[in-house]
Amino acid sequence: MIIEEKRSLNTNTNISASGVIQNLILENREKLNVSGVNDVLSFDDEVVIMETELGLLTIKGENLKINKLNIDTSEVIVEGRISNLAYSDHQAKSEGGIFGKIFK
Repeated sequence: MIIEEKRSLNTNTNISASGVIQNLILENREKLNVSGVNDVLSFDDEVVIMETELGLLTIKGENLKINKLNIDTSEVIVEGRISNLAYSDHQAKSEGGIFGKIFK
């Protein structure tokens, strides 16, 4: 007789202190679905930079293209060969980058 044990794991870790929910769904490193997007700041075939509810999100890869941009649902779909996803804080941009640090 085999007894199967099932455990429930609460993975509700995508809620920040401000109550914002953001999802990143990456499929086979070729399709990225991002929710909670406020603005797409820049994009080309190697880098996409977007402002999200939780900070600036930089996506790096090859042959990147924005397949879907829905302002109503704050959703963006990026397709291509995705190699890197990185967050940075909103404050880092508002300080003026390297020039802001030099001329303080």
